[in-house]
Amino acid sequence: MNKSEILKRYLKPMTLIIISILFWYYDYKMIGAAVFLIFLINNFYLLQMYWRKDNDKRKFIDDINKSISDNMCNIPFPIVLINNTGDIAWSNERFNDIAKREELLNKNILSVARGLSLDKVLENKADSHQRLKYDGKVYDVHSTKLNNNSEEYYLIYFNDISNIFDLEKTKESIVHIEVDNLNEALDTTEENSRPLVVAEVERCINAYAHKLNAMIKKYDTNKYVLSVNDKSVEKEISNKFPILEEISKIDKGNKLEVTLSIGVGRGGISPLENDNFATVAKELALGRGGDQVVIKDNENIKIIGGNTKEIEKRTRVRARVISHALKELIYESEKIYIIGHRNPDMDCFGSAVALASTIRQLGKDCSIILGNDTVPINYFLDRLKRDVKYNDYFISLDDANRYIDDNDLVIVVDVHNRSYVENIDFIEKSKRKVIIDHHRRSPDMIGGALLNYIEVYASSTSEMITEVIQYMLKDPKLTQTEAEGLLAGIYMDTKGFSFKTGVRTFEAASFLRNIGADTIEVKKMFTDNLEDYLLIAETIKSAKVNPSNNTAIAVCPDNVDTVIVAKSADEMLNISGILAGFVLAKINDDIYISGRSVGDINVQVVLEELGGGGHMNIAGTKMSGLTIEEVIEKLEESIKKHLKVGE
Repeated sequence: MNKSEILKRYLKPMTLIIISILFWYYDYKMIGAAVFLIFLINNFYLLQMYWRKDNDKRKFIDDINKSISDNMCNIPFPIVLINNTGDIAWSNERFNDIAKREELLNKNILSVARGLSLDKVLENKADSHQRLKYDGKVYDVHSTKLNNNSEEYYLIYFNDISNIFDLEKTKESIVHIEVDNLNEALDTTEENSRPLVVAEVERCINAYAHKLNAMIKKYDTNKYVLSVNDKSVEKEISNKFPILEEISKIDKGNKLEVTLSIGVGRGGISPLENDNFATVAKELALGRGGDQVVIKDNENIKIIGGNTKEIEKRTRVRARVISHALKELIYESEKIYIIGHRNPDMDCFGSAVALASTIRQLGKDCSIILGNDTVPINYFLDRLKRDVKYNDYFISLDDANRYIDDNDLVIVVDVHNRSYVENIDFIEKSKRKVIIDHHRRSPDMIGGALLNYIEVYASSTSEMITEVIQYMLKDPKLTQTEAEGLLAGIYMDTKGFSFKTGVRTFEAASFLRNIGADTIEVKKMFTDNLEDYLLIAETIKSAKVNPSNNTAIAVCPDNVDTVIVAKSADEMLNISGILAGFVLAKINDDIYISGRSVGDINVQVVLEELGGGGHMNIAGTKMSGLTIEEVIEKLEESIKKHLKVGE
């Protein structure tokens, strides 16, 4: 407001008040009072005008805010409001539609828009944006920071650019090839024949690249990268990548079959993105045991091969490095939570208890998140509850959700698959997490872990934890009960040291036996009462054997639990002539399948197609909304599809 406007607004009232004072001073009080009355009327009129203008302005602002609010709800692209931990505070109808969920309030954005980087959103840089592939479409994601008193919120905009993406999609696929057991193969070859093996491997891979008209570059002793036309990749997918079989036929004095892990990246908007896809795909192939091809086409993953038996090729070097890194993370954390998979077994629970005890010996508070379904571990859990030492070891999921904060560490044991973890929302809520597992890597893996220790060559998570705690503490003081929990986990996953058992397995068992683990007590954990034994026998009696492929499918009677299903599947392999057995059971409204194999048939790839996972010899899954007959039909189709090596 300039000087002339100030004089215009205040000159008249100031003049009136001065005149009124002068009349009062010279004893003309009636005239002075009249002038003062005029002053009051003038002020009242000005005040009324001010109120009217203020009300008009407020109404105008309210109308604008309402219009903005209505437009935000009806804006043609998805919008969501989150707090600084990623929890959703509000979302418009467009976002609700693409999320396909009725209730989004308080859900974490990472559990809805998988692949979104929360850190980039929280950075709130003006030029910061990210590209997200979601539900078959491509979105350009931008964010804006909003302050509400002391709280911070972020408005995230999802701009659909699928049309541009389709136009820009590159026609070149990137292929990463790694000879995943070259060193092991050379170790079994006489020294004078080793150059012949290496030369034949290189000749085979180079000839393969030449056949595809691909650019090939060797960047390590056993690693290659290829740039291939997408049409050639499609032909290889339809032919099931014959290079897997060709490389396995190399015989230049090597006693061990040579195998490849191949990662294919395609469908990206640039060669760089396809290269990133290929890197992820190859890591997935290696994490699943090698001798297979993983094709990552944007969010879609296809797996070919994976029927070769896993060969132990772990070294203690990695166990030592992981142990020191885990120890540092534990020291940096306020509190540690350990969580496993649903329906925990002794491998999961025994590992959790021993690790929790070790962490407490480091002077840190540690709790194990335990759900209500504890049937498979009740015998061991009852033993622990008789000891007052373990009174504060266990915590419910509700309490853990209430207490956890950004400085806490969550350790996930014996599972890395989002679908099988005890509670995925709790894990995604944590900013600091570690995964320790021995199962073959799943495409549906938990993301954002600070440390991934997934050893597909280990017999069990208990074996891995037994090694880790020896490096975390110079003299780990496990009780006899804790040592027996670990030994029980190894015993269970190796089926009494008969499956997937390496030198390191017996070394771990020897360490546990040396600190007091009683094998008789371990055996007691797996004994059956008469009622359970009869249920298992009734299940085996229902088995139908397919003589053409030596597989058997059995159905459990009603009112069984998952323990009976697993034990029945184990018992099937004791029948002569059965190479793989599958046991089905209806529990509540779901159909559970437990698969076992002696090694000739990969039950993991069979059940993975039905939404499950596991190992080559041991796997399982759960299906909903189907009858037993429908599940058996789907199972038989999957068995038929995956009978041959490479398929």
